[in-house]
Amino acid sequence: MTNGFFKADPALDLVLERDIDVAPELIWKAWTTPEHLKHWFVPRPWSITDCKIDLRPGGEFSTTMRSPEGQEFPNRGCYLEVVQNRRLVFTDTLLPGFRPAPKPFFTAVLLLEPRGSGTHYTAIAIHGKEETRKQHEQMGFHDGWGTVATQMTDFIKAGFKPAS
Repeated sequence: MTNGFFKADPALDLVLERDIDVAPELIWKAWTTPEHLKHWFVPRPWSITDCKIDLRPGGEFSTTMRSPEGQEFPNRGCYLEVVQNRRLVFTDTLLPGFRPAPKPFFTAVLLLEPRGSGTHYTAIAIHGKEETRKQHEQMGFHDGWGTVATQMTDFIKAGFKPAS
């Protein structure tokens, strides 16, 4: 997959692409507003209990996921690139302020390409090792990221109102 920005390597990267009938500006708002992101960012019945967004290179992007059994899983990283309404690149390889993380897993690239009144949505998970990519795939990358793309779209179409 080549998009003029990044060429995915199938041995190391996972890619999800979708055409979404929502404008890039609304997807951007859903991805960059903590109170919005909490409503759709993990497949239900999982939830996000905390979210911090400092939307600038080196700024914090962190979430805490809660399992249906109540276990919490914090994820902390930083933004590498922020191009409003077009591209977000964030990683858990580096912590806020570009400090090295003790247990890196992947870097994410989110590409939003306008298509008519909608968006060509691409999410790429970049891994440093083939075994890490395989682990992420076995964890359910395609189903999970596909589900949250649908949840995000539904949330936006509902006018950014949480599902009851």
